[in-house]
Amino acid sequence: MTRHTSFWDRRRAAVRAEEESERRAAEEQCAADDQAILAEKSDAELLAEFDLPDPDTLKAGDDFTAFMGRAIPEHLRRRALRKLWVSNPVLACLDDLVDYADDYTQASAVTSFSTSYEVGKGLRRHIEDVAKKALDLTAEQGEDEIEIERENEPEDAPEIEQPQDETPMIALVETAPDDTPVTARRMTFRFEEQSI
Repeated sequence: MTRHTSFWDRRRAAVRAEEESERRAAEEQCAADDQAILAEKSDAELLAEFDLPDPDTLKAGDDFTAFMGRAIPEHLRRRALRKLWVSNPVLACLDDLVDYADDYTQASAVTSFSTSYEVGKGLRRHIEDVAKKALDLTAEQGEDEIEIERENEPEDAPEIEQPQDETPMIALVETAPDDTPVTARRMTFRFEEQSI
């Protein structure tokens, strides 16, 4: 049998929840005030105050748990964790795909770069520009060859009409050789039963 809560039960639960949220807010405010006071001190003063070694001098096997306390400022904790990460050969084996290994908080660390990618258009304009330059280059080479041929022709030779070149279109979408649509195939695995 379920008991329906009365008004006073709901009111007591609401008061308890309100007191708990006020207590949590007071703790968070106190912690923020402590962090603001600690932020004004230098790292050497903080290390002396908490009786901690310099995080940069720690090596593999040292105790890093002292830096994980709640009272330790966040930047000191991060320095210790970076040193822990580098000191352990298993953790320090980084590859080039680790995007979070760099410090992107410094504006000078991000180098300027340019790209031909356009939002909504992709690289199409870049491909068209490259193709146009290639066509212009081949057209210039073709005109030079025609001029050389004309210089070598005798003066009394009849003039032949040159056909106009049609500019080829660039195929941006690849199709199968027989123009059938390409369908995706799934990988299937077959396991032979082994007799024991």
